[in-house]
Amino acid sequence: MLDTGLRVGSGADQSTKEPTVIAGIIFDKDGTLFDFNATWGAWTRAMLVAEAGDDPILCARLAAALGYDMENGRFFPGSIVIASTVGDVADAILDVLPGDVDKAALIGRMNAGSAQVDQVEAVPLRAYTAGLRQLGLTLGVVTNDAEGPALRHLDKAGIRSDFAFVAGYDSGYGAKPGPGQLIGFCRATGLGPDACIMVGDSTHDLHAGRAAGMLTVGVLTGPAPREELAGLADTVLDSIADIPAWLRREKLIAS
Repeated sequence: MLDTGLRVGSGADQSTKEPTVIAGIIFDKDGTLFDFNATWGAWTRAMLVAEAGDDPILCARLAAALGYDMENGRFFPGSIVIASTVGDVADAILDVLPGDVDKAALIGRMNAGSAQVDQVEAVPLRAYTAGLRQLGLTLGVVTNDAEGPALRHLDKAGIRSDFAFVAGYDSGYGAKPGPGQLIGFCRATGLGPDACIMVGDSTHDLHAGRAAGMLTVGVLTGPAPREELAGLADTVLDSIADIPAWLRREKLIAS
């Protein structure tokens, strides 16, 4: 069980202090607010087929480069797609595609297509985020997706207005596992990092949270298994649905 007197940080110079009351929660998007494989499995298959021009051998090579299981429509743990930026994923695709493919055009196709994807919610999100706000919590989203698609996904779910801060890899704060997006949230909201939690489904999310000096929560709605997240997380939960009960159990919220 978490010792709430322990300040989680990026280095060895951690110090004990009075238990902190949590005031802000920062969520990753894909694999955290939205179930990763249920959302992106089918879309990725169609994207790879289109980029391969219906060439099954080239399509298989693309799938291998991205760590994608074409047969089952799922991502393997450790897939580059799980936590990397769109630019990184585009580079992996370009390494396989023959000829001179324009990277900017490829990223444009990927962003346009991903913005239209029907996101599968990890929990019913409207009620969930409204409940967190009723607890007095300030919410944010930080993602290695582009900001534009991220905002559209939140709009589609009807929850964009519940978030005080939304940042993508292209928002000017850098990308995870760096802490820049999380520090941006703190500056935008006036909250200290020791009053915030970073929630995510990948080690990139948890590394970012630790580097920012926040508590970290891993969730299992992405491809990463529990044992991969456990070493970096203060707790690993089945999904974000378990966070309110965990906060109360650990006495991290006042109510």
